[in-house]
Amino acid sequence: MVVGVTVMSVDVTPLPEHPGTPLKRARRLAVLGDSTAVGLGDPLPRRGGWRGVGPLVAAALGVEADGYLNPSFAGARMRCVLTEQVPAAVAHRPDVALLVAGMNDTLRPDFDAARVAADLTEVIRCLRETGTTVLPVRFHDHSKVFRLPSSLKRALSARVAELNAAIDDVVAREGVPCLDLARLSGAYDLASWSVDRLHPSELGHRMLASGFTGLLADAGFAVPAPVSLTCSGGVEPSTTGHVGWLMLKGIPWLWRRGREFLPYAAAIMWNSFRAR
Repeated sequence: MVVGVTVMSVDVTPLPEHPGTPLKRARRLAVLGDSTAVGLGDPLPRRGGWRGVGPLVAAALGVEADGYLNPSFAGARMRCVLTEQVPAAVAHRPDVALLVAGMNDTLRPDFDAARVAADLTEVIRCLRETGTTVLPVRFHDHSKVFRLPSSLKRALSARVAELNAAIDDVVAREGVPCLDLARLSGAYDLASWSVDRLHPSELGHRMLASGFTGLLADAGFAVPAPVSLTCSGGVEPSTTGHVGWLMLKGIPWLWRRGREFLPYAAAIMWNSFRAR
């Protein structure tokens, strides 16, 4: 899910700050980022793929199918967004671009907050040159979602805090709105997360969409069909589906990323021990 911005669900499109000022209409929308941006965690019926935050925001804004672009992909890091997704987005010339990326960077051994910040800055500037309103996110503490040993929780929390500090600096410097996922009501409720605890559930995606459209309403955009937090249109994965996903995708992913993250976690534990 601007430092210190509290995002609430949007029930109605607010009046413009100055009466008589017409609301802007978003006709073109781009969604950039990682597997959350893809929509993982919010499956459609009959193996219809993923829905997620992008289509929910598009529906809220009244963006037609030909005005919607989502080049995001699972595993994307901030550099991937810059080099592989931004060119397509720039060509699309969106009015609004949503950006959900950075968590994959924190789980890699070569994590560099300064490099993430530099890439994020370039993403924002490239899109802003086309007149796009860019909405990145700052992240919740994912260690509160996973059940991890305390030492690993400290390591992951420290990484996320370092990432958020970098994002905060960029957002303040570039003057763009930012969705603070930690401040979404229910961000740490299990109902907000899919079985893998890596991706939002349908409810979680709706919360993201509501948060994004709230920021857009504050920025003067019309939100003709506000996002509902009542789940509908998706499908609740079966127990068999849960187990299948965990065996085929979830556990291999955690094992792969865990091996990359453990050296950093070990250093955190060692430093904590030395500090006693």
